[in-house]
Amino acid sequence: MVTGASSGIGREIAKCLATKGYDLILVARREGLLRELAESLVAEHGCQADVVVADLADPRQVSMVKEMVETVDVLVNNAGYGKWGLLTEQDEDAIDGMVDVNVRALTGLSRYYGDRMVSNGGGRILNVASIAGFQPGPGMAVYCATKSYVLSFSRSLHSELRGSGVTVTCLCPGYVETGFGEVAGMNLRGEIKSWSAIPASRVALIGVKAMERGRREVIPGLLNKPVPLFGRVLPVSLQLAIVRVVLMVGRPRR
Repeated sequence: MVTGASSGIGREIAKCLATKGYDLILVARREGLLRELAESLVAEHGCQADVVVADLADPRQVSMVKEMVETVDVLVNNAGYGKWGLLTEQDEDAIDGMVDVNVRALTGLSRYYGDRMVSNGGGRILNVASIAGFQPGPGMAVYCATKSYVLSFSRSLHSELRGSGVTVTCLCPGYVETGFGEVAGMNLRGEIKSWSAIPASRVALIGVKAMERGRREVIPGLLNKPVPLFGRVLPVSLQLAIVRVVLMVGRPRR
């Protein structure tokens, strides 16, 4: 099962899994894009690809997914989004939505399907976080906090399930050309995109390989790999200053 499969990294992970012979359950809000993807994967790879249309910001629809799909061998928790802006200026519904999708749905699906994987003797969970989870992010405070949660949660679950046959891998990409910036309301300059962006297809392949190897976490891109080290050695005040400058470059134009 791949959540957030209609575009971006989720779409590329679905394509990558299809090339490896996996049958798929594709979950997202946008039915047209989901069905288009499912049809192309079936035609190109001969796999089975079922579609579940659901908005994971709605707990009732998360429950619906669980009712429709009893068990899976692989769970990819990719669905998530962010919004740029000072916390005091953000819409409360947008804040709640980020927490519901990025944290609540991911946790609930991991619990539900992880339990069934343990009972079945094995399985793999791939949670998509971000390098934003390694440090605070003024200007994207809620998003960065949710990704920090995903990283910490995945590390803990990886340890809890050791020896059960179930592995948990956390994928922590940096900037990826996926349309995330448009959804977040950011306006990154071309020069930043050019030196930092990694194709979503490459990120997906790295994530799937790490998942299949049972790795705890993986950070795509050489330029992104030092980020966790910065979080350990730099004073928080300096981290905040650096992130503030980087995010201010992408501040929406008024």
